[in-house]
Amino acid sequence: MSNIQHMSLEDIMGERFGRYSKYIIQERALPDIRDGLKPVQRRILYSMNKDGNTHDKGYRKSAKSVGNIMGNFHPHGDSSIYEAMVRMSQDWKNREILVEMHGNNGSMDGDPPAAMRYTEARLSEVSSFLLNDIDKKTVPFAWNFDDTEKEPTVLPAAFPNLLVNGATGISAGYATDIPPHNLAEVIDAVVYLIDHPNATVDKLMAFLPGPDFPTGGIIQGADEIKKAYETGKGRVVVRSKTAIESLKGGKEQIVITEIPYEVNKAVLVKKIDDVRVNAKVPGIAEVRDESDRDGLRIAIELKKDADSQTILNYLLKYTDLQINYNFNMVAIDNFTPRQVGLAKILTSYIAHRREVIIARSRFDKEKAERRLHIVEGLIRVLSILDEVIALIRASDNKADAKENLKVSYDFTEEQAEAIVTLQLYRLTNTDIVTLEEEDKSLREQIATLSAIIGDEKTMYHLMKRELRDVKKKFASPRLSELQAEAQSIEIDTASLIAEEETYVSVTRAGYLKRTSPRSFSASTVEEIGKREDDELIFLAQAKTTQHLLVFTDLGNVIYRPVHELTDTKWKDIGEHLSQTVINFDQQEQVLYAEIVDQFDTTTYVATTQSGQIKRVERKEFTPWRTYKSKSVKFAKLKNDTDRVVSLSPVALDDIMVVTTNGYALRFNVEEVPVIGSKAAGVKAINLKDGDQVATSFVVTSSSMYLLTQRGSLKRMAVADIPTAKRAGRGLQVLRELKTKPHRVFAAGSVQSEATELDLFSTETSQQTEVLQVVDQAGTTYTINLAELGQSERTSNGSFISDTISEIGVARAGIVANQGQT
Repeated sequence: MSNIQHMSLEDIMGERFGRYSKYIIQERALPDIRDGLKPVQRRILYSMNKDGNTHDKGYRKSAKSVGNIMGNFHPHGDSSIYEAMVRMSQDWKNREILVEMHGNNGSMDGDPPAAMRYTEARLSEVSSFLLNDIDKKTVPFAWNFDDTEKEPTVLPAAFPNLLVNGATGISAGYATDIPPHNLAEVIDAVVYLIDHPNATVDKLMAFLPGPDFPTGGIIQGADEIKKAYETGKGRVVVRSKTAIESLKGGKEQIVITEIPYEVNKAVLVKKIDDVRVNAKVPGIAEVRDESDRDGLRIAIELKKDADSQTILNYLLKYTDLQINYNFNMVAIDNFTPRQVGLAKILTSYIAHRREVIIARSRFDKEKAERRLHIVEGLIRVLSILDEVIALIRASDNKADAKENLKVSYDFTEEQAEAIVTLQLYRLTNTDIVTLEEEDKSLREQIATLSAIIGDEKTMYHLMKRELRDVKKKFASPRLSELQAEAQSIEIDTASLIAEEETYVSVTRAGYLKRTSPRSFSASTVEEIGKREDDELIFLAQAKTTQHLLVFTDLGNVIYRPVHELTDTKWKDIGEHLSQTVINFDQQEQVLYAEIVDQFDTTTYVATTQSGQIKRVERKEFTPWRTYKSKSVKFAKLKNDTDRVVSLSPVALDDIMVVTTNGYALRFNVEEVPVIGSKAAGVKAINLKDGDQVATSFVVTSSSMYLLTQRGSLKRMAVADIPTAKRAGRGLQVLRELKTKPHRVFAAGSVQSEATELDLFSTETSQQTEVLQVVDQAGTTYTINLAELGQSERTSNGSFISDTISEIGVARAGIVANQGQT
């Protein structure tokens, strides 16, 4: 109980997590800068090599190798060891595979490998060059997890494996993504750096211009590659290799023969097929994966007259046919994770290889010197053979013979041992020649090894020769094509949309939809699906290539391409704006909507309750990045209770502003400046205290109507309100009453001919304008405005029914009426 320690949770967690982080950074997820291997990979190679499971022998069950690795060196799950072994055998993941495997070792489609009891594996020939000379004290060894055996902390690595096969991994606070490279190019860069230790990245890139993925593809962006080689971080574009082939009947197909590195082929084919199914781009007839043992091939068959280049551009942009590869070259350098550039990786490799070559040379020199010492003794023995034989015969035993040789002839312990164990056949006449030749050979070898150890130039010359030998044996042509510039993908969005006729409707409460002509013509306009308290304020025939702008009373504008609107039946309610627009307020109502073809300099005039007015151009509402989820402002309100009361497109017309208390002011629209969408505007009318703007409208005819909240309606001449200056008080258009005074509910120009409001009909015959009024009890009244008589400016008009004065008006609006009323 005396061993109990009192520590805070923060200290315990910090200390434990720190140890865990150190372990997974150094001992699991990141490769060593010298041999490019993670610990599990190094243990797999060392254990298989130790067991004789090499390229020149037969394959062995993977389960046996995994068991030996797990039991001797890697105390983790067998599945993680097997997965690492399988990955080293996959030629679409590694530029040079380190393990050869018989059986199912997975696929580019993400299929899992067969269980390790079914597969067989052995080391590849190239991996033997990572392990060469490991038994010559070339690398440091450490005890394994149970102190029963020693394992290498790094491999001798006769080629720069970190760059050749790359690496990917995630640890605590660090991640690495090093792409594979071409072995021949990497070795050329190393050889150049040995001769020019201060070489620039530009010089090195003359030999190593960029990554070389095992899956091929096109790598774009030389500047980004250079940046990555300088700093360890960069981003290049990796594009599939594609071709457009002609088919019978004037049709074409896009053929993909190489895809980006680490892209799952099956997922890619599925995504391309989803584009076809969802008709995100028109013209794709069929998507087929035609890959076989001869290579990868994906065929995208197009419909007749389809734009193959537009379809290809769309697929490059919106599928993994083209990806961004992010360099993040992090490796363990001297037990520390570092972000390293090309020169640092190659310099560290050269320094490691120097140590290996010198350590190997020392080992071989010591071995040669020991053998030379023995050979010298044997040569001397042959010259005094009879005396030595007599001495040995006179000795009591082996030990006595050795001692007599040392004393009588001054032989060393090693020489005496060799003499007494000498086999009789070695005493032939020819053996002296063999020994003398061996003596000469050993002296030359020792001289060479001494030169390697003592002279840097000789050592580096040997290093270069060994690297060139590896290159000669394993060099292969480059698979990935390099392009200096990343090509921007230009897509004409209009060409992606199949042009269709449709009907677009918007309600006051914010429900919008598009309806096929078939569904629309099967119903009447009045059968539209909507809430009982809602009203249809916009209906237009449109094309799916056009655009919808929706303006609300809170000064917001919402943009929708017509093809993105929910396609529903006419009797369905449609989609509410709040489902997608996150800043759509519960109390917000639609004020105006229109279909547009382009975002030009057409101007809108907007008026608020507080008396502000502004003009704003349509180009201000060019589709913004977040249009699907956010609206943008077209008018700035004064306070929380302020509202936009009217908005409409305008030319060089007059504007009529009418207040609730019955004041009307007419002025030319040119007095209103064109300003930005977020600006507040200028004063339209000088309001009395307690008054507010009821509406404003563009003067487009010689007469106007006025409806009060009590249901009184009149028609008057626009000339009764002469054109004045903006921001004036205006003239009274209602007579003030002491009890139950009339207040303006609605006003507007009276058209005598058909207008753009005729969009409510599919016919083109003569129409008349009708005011539709709904009272608080729900009764609907329709009045043909053209048939109303003229009233005086100060008249309060006539009630549209005997009872409406007591009930009051709920809502009112202009509709187009077919024929005469």
